[in-house]
Amino acid sequence: MFLEELIIIIVLVVGIFLYRNYQGQNVGKYITNQAQQLYDRFAPYSFKVVRDKTKQLGQEYTPRQYLIQVCVIAGFTGVVTYLYFYNLIISIFYMIVAVMFVPYLSYLRCKRIYSEFLFEQVQTYTSNVIMEFATTQSFVKSLEGVKNSGVLEEPVLSDVQMMIDMAYENGTIDEAINFMSTKYPYYIVKNMHNLFLQITKEGAQNSADSLDNMQLDIDMLIESVYRDRIERASFHKSFLQFGVMLYLMVMLVQYLLGRETYLVLLERWYIQVLLHGVIIVNTYFLLKGEKYYNENVGAE
Repeated sequence: MFLEELIIIIVLVVGIFLYRNYQGQNVGKYITNQAQQLYDRFAPYSFKVVRDKTKQLGQEYTPRQYLIQVCVIAGFTGVVTYLYFYNLIISIFYMIVAVMFVPYLSYLRCKRIYSEFLFEQVQTYTSNVIMEFATTQSFVKSLEGVKNSGVLEEPVLSDVQMMIDMAYENGTIDEAINFMSTKYPYYIVKNMHNLFLQITKEGAQNSADSLDNMQLDIDMLIESVYRDRIERASFHKSFLQFGVMLYLMVMLVQYLLGRETYLVLLERWYIQVLLHGVIIVNTYFLLKGEKYYNENVGAE
């Protein structure tokens, strides 16, 4: 017990030291700012891209929200692991490991927001190109009309400009279409491009019905994607609740066995290994569920 008490004293001393040295400045804000600067320096490029877009969309967490998230995760982990092992050293170790997953959870969240944004942009791109084509009867002119309309944002806006440049440079739309279909491999993009290739090569006569059917397909797909998004959010909430309850099953075990009997069992090494395994496996499935929920949003 002496070692556990020593750790508590060290934590308190560090807290007092921070407060005394940064008096007049919010300690929590100072810690989050330092962590933010450190992570920005080593964060992968892909994370920086999706996080910048999340900030532009106004959906990025504030430093205060991140601090609350860290406190909730660390606090829950500390309580749960202490109930498992009644060992402060083990609890602190698990708390540190749990906090280390916060950047990964942030990346998954930003990636989901970015993926949803891209799908909405692709939806806007396909719908507006079809409407523009009904007037211009020219795929390139349709692209120019959509680009100049102001409905697209980066990075899709620059990619549409790239398509226009490719079309004028090559005198054909084939390479431009292949470029866009490869960069945004959505069902609606590929189908719309294939339709425009067919119309361009066979002539624009009697294309109105095909375009109307394509617009109808796009509308149906968008409706199904948004419905799936709502269902996934509902499932995600239930999934997290179930995961939390699995962690707390140790309380039921202690109730059935009795706390004294449970503490005696804890002295056996294989029981501790089993409990570590329960925590690790449950955490693994929670992270897999988070990954599933936040990835491939809007993809068919």
